[in-house]
Amino acid sequence: MNNETASKETILEIRDLKVNIKTDEGTLTAVRGVNLTIKKGETLGLVGESGCGKSLTSKAILGINDKKCKAEGEIIFDAENLGRVNLLSLNPRGKEIRSVRGKQISMIFQEPMVAFSPMYTIGNQINEATLLHITRDKKKAREISLDVMKKVGIANAEKRYDQYPHEFSGGMLQRALIAMALVCSPRLLIADEPTTALDVTIQAQILELMKSLQKDFGMSILFITHDLGTVARMCDRVAVMYLGRIVESAPAVEIYKNPQHPYTRGLIGSVHKIGTKAQERLFSSEGTVPLALNLPAGCGFYDRCSRRIDGVCNVYDPQLVDIGQEHQIACFACTGCPYGKGGKEEKANE
Repeated sequence: MNNETASKETILEIRDLKVNIKTDEGTLTAVRGVNLTIKKGETLGLVGESGCGKSLTSKAILGINDKKCKAEGEIIFDAENLGRVNLLSLNPRGKEIRSVRGKQISMIFQEPMVAFSPMYTIGNQINEATLLHITRDKKKAREISLDVMKKVGIANAEKRYDQYPHEFSGGMLQRALIAMALVCSPRLLIADEPTTALDVTIQAQILELMKSLQKDFGMSILFITHDLGTVARMCDRVAVMYLGRIVESAPAVEIYKNPQHPYTRGLIGSVHKIGTKAQERLFSSEGTVPLALNLPAGCGFYDRCSRRIDGVCNVYDPQLVDIGQEHQIACFACTGCPYGKGGKEEKANE
């Protein structure tokens, strides 16, 4: 596939994204050089434990991180009205980003219970996006919002439209949140752990709903989660994130069949499997995630890795290396490249 064809199929490309947060103790680099691509119509799973920078990465796309967060790098989006544009170069309060945010890129947030204002009806809050991006006609906007509410499985939508968030169950609030995100038929949907607060039965319903709506709307999805079972069910490709960096990326089938990075193996090994004996313990990586503040040189997983190479892993930063089958990994022990992409030549040129 040539570069021109690849660029046409790519709806979002993140290049060397960094998110720095100023604190009293110094600058905390929560996202440290993330590179990602999302193709049209595909679902990319962004996986990692809490605090690894998944949500900060997704919010940087929309420019809605806290003022203390400073994003650097490039986020190239194939916008209908702007062409291929670097979203980080746009004024976060300007008209251009507002024409993208909520209309072409929308987001389902983690907690449906707190995502809605208790002061306004559900219909009023869904209608806000409809009136802003689609039509100024309130009657027509109501019809569009009701239609989307019905599509996401909200029964008796006409009555529910005028109810307040406290009158909805958790599952119904999640459906309403999805309706709000989809009302403008976005090209890219960011789903930030959309089923975290739901029971298993409702989770399954919401996931099936999202897959069905993806086909209807022809949209791409960035699915953020720490639930590997959900990833296997939802995603075409998977990017594993640790301490603000992508450490492994591959098609979903490949990542489960042939995990390479020690951290990825640890994540998969920590999942309970059918047929496991009662006395068998689940795998647990030793140590804890270090604070991304004044980090030393080397791999961020060095202190927790059973395969670490002293003098290499604690000195050089591993970069993503293509090992075939669209599989990339950032690990010296796994790639046999002890000094990075350039190998020994890079070492010699220092």
